[in-house]
Amino acid sequence: MRQPAVFFGHGSPMNALGGPYGTAWRDLGEAIGKPEGVVMISAHWETRGLGVTAQEKPETIHDFGNFPRELHEMQYPAPGSPELAARVAELTGAVQTQQWGLDHGTWSVLHHVWPDADVPVVQLSLNRELTARQHYELGKALRPLRDEGVVIAGSGDFVHNLRTWKREAGAEPYAWATGFNEAVKAAFERGDHEALIDWVGLAEDAQLSVPTDEHFLPVLYVAAQQAPGEPVSFFNDRIDGGSISMTGVRVG
Repeated sequence: MRQPAVFFGHGSPMNALGGPYGTAWRDLGEAIGKPEGVVMISAHWETRGLGVTAQEKPETIHDFGNFPRELHEMQYPAPGSPELAARVAELTGAVQTQQWGLDHGTWSVLHHVWPDADVPVVQLSLNRELTARQHYELGKALRPLRDEGVVIAGSGDFVHNLRTWKREAGAEPYAWATGFNEAVKAAFERGDHEALIDWVGLAEDAQLSVPTDEHFLPVLYVAAQQAPGEPVSFFNDRIDGGSISMTGVRVG
């Protein structure tokens, strides 16, 4: 069965503990069912060269600080898949490695999507030597996996500006953040991947929404899965703290 591709706006690690975003992620998992595996591209694994996790039991990585003890003690014991890692390496040229695991961009979301931790997960790194277009083309190389029962997933944020983030609850989004978020959604809806690749020109003040690109690049891997005319839908469509987008997108 052909599987969807999904981008998760993961926001704060605290979302791992629950709340409305977690509820939407769980609903998504119930709608998808249990795939053969997941290939996740997370904003939080940046490398020189391309790597894919290949261990049978990947570590839960707590790559953050100054959060509650409960969060630091959370584990997501999903299995890895050396076989899926080898297939990803075959398609992309990635080096198989056991020097990474599941970072919070992955497990804080999948903890809700598949709470039984029974779906194999491998991570593909963000190769910082690539251009945006090369990231997109690399995403296209993963397309066959969807027909092999594998979900292609990205985890980051359409809009991610921590410097302008407002702590107060219910803070109104900045106009530039809303404008960029809506422009990304519109590009997905019309299948305009060129606009996503050239994200700097996507909306006014785009670089306020994407001051550094590691949280946006996973978007391109999911966009690359969208065939002409393939429908998209959005979930968790809101902006936290004025400048952190939680919007997710499902392709197919």
